Amino acid sequence: MSVSYTGIVTVTGEGRNGGRAQADDGLLDTRLAIPQQLGGAGGATNPEQLFAAGWGACFLGAVRRAAAERKVTLKSTAITAEVTLHHGDDGEFGLSAVLNLELGGVDQQTADELGAAAHQICPYSKAISGNIPVTINAKAA
Repeated sequence: MSVSYTGIVTVTGEGRNGGRAQADDGLLDTRLAIPQQLGGAGGATNPEQLFAAGWGACFLGAVRRAAAERKVTLKSTAITAEVTLHHGDDGEFGLSAVLNLELGGVDQQTADELGAAAHQICPYSKAISGNIPVTINAKAA
């Protein structure tokens, strides 16, 4: 497999608890904090938000590709990606995700089909396939 792009981010400090994430090109430079909902200080981003942002952006690209392959014209696209960190009774951490997709200019059946197709195309979706529960809620807007 040929490599077409590698994102390089260095995380320093205590990671999610007061760390800092910096991309090698300087475009990403953010502090990290444990969310208040988990007993942390909050006030900075966290890994779940970063993962949701990356996956959401990639997924919309996959939706547009699936639409183009089917010669479907989309008038608008939006996604709200929810990535939830779970701490089970067994002491283990895990993730789940809900992708809320809104597609303008198509009917509900086409929105559902494009959401399912994008989930097969998107590299993030492929990476987590079978590893975490994912719900895709496609909505014609």
